[in-house]
Amino acid sequence: MAYEEAESDIMKRHPRDPVNDKLVNQRLISMAYGQIGMIQAAAGFFAYFIILAENGFLPKDLFGIRKQWDSKGVNDLQDSYGQEWTYADRKKLEYTCHTAFFASIVVVQWADLIICKTRRNSILHQGMRNWVLNFGLVFETLLAVFLSYTPGMDAALRMYPLKINWWIPAIPFSIAIFIYDETRRFILRRNPGGWVEQETYY
Repeated sequence: MAYEEAESDIMKRHPRDPVNDKLVNQRLISMAYGQIGMIQAAAGFFAYFIILAENGFLPKDLFGIRKQWDSKGVNDLQDSYGQEWTYADRKKLEYTCHTAFFASIVVVQWADLIICKTRRNSILHQGMRNWVLNFGLVFETLLAVFLSYTPGMDAALRMYPLKINWWIPAIPFSIAIFIYDETRRFILRRNPGGWVEQETYY
């Protein structure tokens, strides 16, 4: 972010009050964890449950099976369709879900990084001319691909290859983050000093 161009209205803003305006404040924490973070977590869990459902474990049947799921002595655990799963196969599926959760976080981080480029201006106005940041977006994606598809990662990091379509469930959440923050900044520009600015402007 250090290479990002200054926003067009930067000279119109009052200087930060070093006593009262903390770099990390309640509004930043609320945005990062209470709002954007919740959307990101939802993306990860959504991908997690989709993979389990595609493999036979519907969400309604997942509750209360942890003890059986983790038992090495149970090699005939039935899924929602009556298919039996060995301990090894269950764990492979579980670690694949972990990998998908990680990949989903990478996908939603695309939007998260882009919305952090500006605090008030639209990203459509700011543009994507920060090539260091653009490289970072590409690099994190390639790193996720490397960790997922490189042979031996299943043993080293318990990361398993994902079907291409398992990257898709997180994309709507990434779009939602972008639209949500663009709307928030639009309201900030239209209603300076209003409730949205008081509660979300960091």
